[in-house]
Amino acid sequence: MANPRLTPEQLDLARALLDEVRARLVDLSGGDKELLFAYRRKVYKELAYDERSKPMVRRGLKQLKMTEQEGLCALCNEPLPERGAVLDRTRAVDGYTPQNTRLIHAACDVAYQAARGYT
Repeated sequence: MANPRLTPEQLDLARALLDEVRARLVDLSGGDKELLFAYRRKVYKELAYDERSKPMVRRGLKQLKMTEQEGLCALCNEPLPERGAVLDRTRAVDGYTPQNTRLIHAACDVAYQAARGYT
């Protein structure tokens, strides 16, 4: 299933929200360029965590999937490397959960994404 797409009206609402957030960050920083940078980084990082989970959560999930899959790629069934395997979500919107993920080779991920038209 493809990731959801925003309608033109929803995109306009998202842009308006982004404008509000940017203005609020400028206000919070009080004209301090470095503080504005720090606020932006913090908001960016936390929003990324909302979608992807924190790194330690993903690391633990990778270890779980490595054990469940007996060290084999879920796509090609070949042994996975100790480092660099990709934690792939079945449905991106459902997040990084044991039920919604599988561990695959980076090359298998690239090929899978290309086959689906995502690259």
